[in-house]
Amino acid sequence: MSSNPSATPPRQKRTALGVLRELRQPKVAVMLALGFASGLPFLLTANTFGYWLRDAGTSLTAIGFISWVGLAYSFKYLWAPVVDRVDVPLLGRLGRRRGWMLLTQLLVIAGLIGMAGVGTGAGLGAIGAFALLVAAASATQDINIDAWRIEAAADSDEQGLLTSAYQLGYRIALLVTDALVIAAAARVGWPMSYVAMAVLMGVGVAATFFAFEPARAEAVLQDQAPLWTPRGFFDAVVGPFIDFFAKHKAIGLIMLLAVALYRLPDFVMGPMYNPYYHDLGLTKDTVALVRGSVGLGATFAGIALGGLTAIRLGVFRALMIGVTIEGIGTACFAILAYHVDMPTFAAVMGLDSFAQAFAGVALVAYMSSLTSLGYTATQYALLSSTYAMLGKILKGFSGRAVDALTPTYGHLGAFATAFVATGLMAIPPALLFLLLGHLNKRRVPGA
Repeated sequence: MSSNPSATPPRQKRTALGVLRELRQPKVAVMLALGFASGLPFLLTANTFGYWLRDAGTSLTAIGFISWVGLAYSFKYLWAPVVDRVDVPLLGRLGRRRGWMLLTQLLVIAGLIGMAGVGTGAGLGAIGAFALLVAAASATQDINIDAWRIEAAADSDEQGLLTSAYQLGYRIALLVTDALVIAAAARVGWPMSYVAMAVLMGVGVAATFFAFEPARAEAVLQDQAPLWTPRGFFDAVVGPFIDFFAKHKAIGLIMLLAVALYRLPDFVMGPMYNPYYHDLGLTKDTVALVRGSVGLGATFAGIALGGLTAIRLGVFRALMIGVTIEGIGTACFAILAYHVDMPTFAAVMGLDSFAQAFAGVALVAYMSSLTSLGYTATQYALLSSTYAMLGKILKGFSGRAVDALTPTYGHLGAFATAFVATGLMAIPPALLFLLLGHLNKRRVPGA
């Protein structure tokens, strides 16, 4: 006899074919395009921007420091409550999520054109200001796209499906801005390449018009006071945090710490990847070719296997696999300092692309599962800011670290040492998620 006859029977795991059949839903195509729009601006103010600056003779230290414009992604939780509760004037007729999406997409387009217009000749201050506009607008776009993804999903399995579609679109955009734009820059220059990226943001604009406005959170929001009232302001700003810790108790602190450390291997050396290739003597065409072929295939494989692993084996197993291969993939870049040819570069790039895609799907699926309706944008912004903040702060010192290691290890040896040290940063989050997985099994038997 069951001690709890009213308990819900265990949900059957979906087969791989069943998951693939659901890819035909229109919302999956919209999510793919919105993921592309979300990923497109990211590297254009980070790694690819660093390649442009290195081409112009900018020092590694300056490239590392200017990467701090990306901190806009880490502080987006500060204005997420406004995004959660306030409609955009005029564009609000599209709905709250879609109105904010369109506004921020237009701002990203304006910022990219501004970066192309002023170029590096006007000084780092001018181009950095437009890069900051792009980063801030992109971060705000992410708040809304993340909220739309969570609110548009009918159940947890569909959430995993939309997460995979989002990651696929996002990773395609990263490849475009990390491969095609570099090949284009070798032919038409960096400014024209950035103008072309601004045009490609039209994919996101079109997706915004095709998207539907999610209704799941509206019933919850209707019961809450307006933002401009004391009660409404308190609930919008403080409520998401109270709700999060009321649900997860002290374990919430472990969750936040694990999330904060999970992507450090990807983030910390981020601004140095392209300068590293530049200093290795790899041509733009070589980098673009490998990223657009091996990198693209490895990314697709990582997204597909990451999504299937999260659905079939559970999110904690996916997280453990992801963080392990993430650390290994980052450390393997040290090999290139001592032996660089096309097969080796392709192997290292392929492993890293697979690892980043797999780990990205696992982490996004985990963070999405921790949010509550009514606080979707703010809570997810808090979680995504948490995972990005420490890495984005530390990456600003990546150039300084390589320069400091150079007298001891030589220029390329300094890069190698820094990549190995960064790869080892995968150990603490692996231990934390191992602990969280154990605690989750105790709290939810059979999970």
